Amino acid sequence: MPTQELIASNPVSEAAREGLLAARKTLPPWLFYDERGSRLFEQITLLPEYYLTRTERAILATHAPEIVSSLGAPITLAELGAGTATKTGLLLAAAARIQPTVLYQPIDVSPSALDEAVHNLQRDIPGVNVRPQVANYITEPIRITRPTKHTRILALYIGSSIGNFSPAEARGILLNLRAQLAPGDALLLGTDLAPGPNKSEAALIAAYDDAQGVTAAFNRNILTHLNRELGTNFIPGCFHHRALWNPTESRMEMHLESKRPQSVTIPADPSGPAQTIHFERGETIHTENSHKFTPATIASLLATANFTPTHTYHDPNHLFAVTLATAI
Repeated sequence: MPTQELIASNPVSEAAREGLLAARKTLPPWLFYDERGSRLFEQITLLPEYYLTRTERAILATHAPEIVSSLGAPITLAELGAGTATKTGLLLAAAARIQPTVLYQPIDVSPSALDEAVHNLQRDIPGVNVRPQVANYITEPIRITRPTKHTRILALYIGSSIGNFSPAEARGILLNLRAQLAPGDALLLGTDLAPGPNKSEAALIAAYDDAQGVTAAFNRNILTHLNRELGTNFIPGCFHHRALWNPTESRMEMHLESKRPQSVTIPADPSGPAQTIHFERGETIHTENSHKFTPATIASLLATANFTPTHTYHDPNHLFAVTLATAI
């Protein structure tokens, strides 16, 4: 058997080939999160335009003790797309006040983000033990440990990350998560809400196209990531960052728009032969969706994945929702 056939295919290459060879070019958002992309996203969360993180943090700061105590003790926390887990510390601190030790199981594609989470949480919150799992929860299996038969699992999917996926994909993610849980375990789901009386479309667009250009750098970094991982020859500066509101699909969209006609080569690898991708001026790569929810769409999504909402927490302006749901 040829040696090349023994080499596992590269999921980055597979995703790039599938998306860039499509009639409408796309790249999956998990490709944002190399080490630099993770750092840029942390910067985004601190921007004045990006209300999502500080609003969700305020909700958790107010309600973390109630959320944690509602499950009873003991509990373990597991988190999809944990990143550096800065907001999760609020929940872990609340749990550590009612049980002597707390196992936290963060799952993320970025080893550097998880390393930071381990260091900071174990330094700052006595009694917290962190057991990280480097995995792409979209494409790879995940494992959630139940320390004892009496322990309940509180699964976290916060940050409105669920909004990056189509309704069908979101349902699949929650169903995969539900398969790791037992009846009586719980999910805490963070969702950004659709425009309304206190949120304009202009405010949404600003959150994804900030004045400092950090989100633009984050978007273009996906091309730098492909250059490093695959040896492609993208010139990131030859693409504009574009953010727009799609009211029909109730989502923000991010695109990279080619400034001029250009061609990019994907070198041969175990996932496929060398291929050249052509761009016309103004042609785009659709890099991210961020769906915005209503109470009805949140409830419908949870029901399709076998969760029942038990309580929804909001900020005073109803910009964001954090929903606690029970696995059924």
